[in-house]
Amino acid sequence: MAAMRDLTFPLGIICLLFIRGYCPLPMSSEGMHPMGIHGPYAHSDKDSLVNDEDYSQYDDTTTRSSKTLIPSRGTLKQCDYDPCLEGQTSCFELAASSNCLCPGFTLNNMPPEAPKLSSVSWNGSEVVLQWCTPYSFVTAYVVTVGGQERQKFEEDRRSGGVGEVGNIAEVCVVAVNDAGASEGSCMMYHPRDNSLPLTAGLIGGALGFLLLLLLAVLLWRHKRQRKQEATISMHNTAETR
Repeated sequence: MAAMRDLTFPLGIICLLFIRGYCPLPMSSEGMHPMGIHGPYAHSDKDSLVNDEDYSQYDDTTTRSSKTLIPSRGTLKQCDYDPCLEGQTSCFELAASSNCLCPGFTLNNMPPEAPKLSSVSWNGSEVVLQWCTPYSFVTAYVVTVGGQERQKFEEDRRSGGVGEVGNIAEVCVVAVNDAGASEGSCMMYHPRDNSLPLTAGLIGGALGFLLLLLLAVLLWRHKRQRKQEATISMHNTAETR
């Protein structure tokens, strides 16, 4: 019991020292945190204040960069561009020069989208195609007939002739650039039947011949009837005398 009483006083002192280490103490020198933290992580109230002037220059820089790189949406408009009109400036050049928008436009590092073939017809001397360009960077158009290349046209063309096509064939137009070629836009072409005019002429000639033959028969019968009437009239006159 005496030993326990001797240990009570030292233990009490140790407990008081332990509790005192967690209590806020006034700082005795610079660099000490109010919570007793020392070293580089200790900051004074003066250091924790943010200088507005230091950040104002960053705000100005950010604002200028935004205005320079991102134009106002109110100033952007869709380019005045008709993909089916021949001989006009490409939408890519219009967008670069007029700061307008080309909807869904793909650049020259990607193969173009497929054009839209609108018609394949015979104009009296050759087969003519008409198409609309895709919203892509295009350097040329290639026309194939039956899977074989027939003609190549410049990027501003929207129509072109491919000569005669004697048989039923699939006619396609493909857009190309340095990155590759698009899928083909195709239509089936049915050639004109050149025998129809000849057949119509033969039928018309046969009908005309039949008509002439009928007129000749009617005229012959009319003359024969008049001749018979004249003979009967002369015979009756002779009997009367």
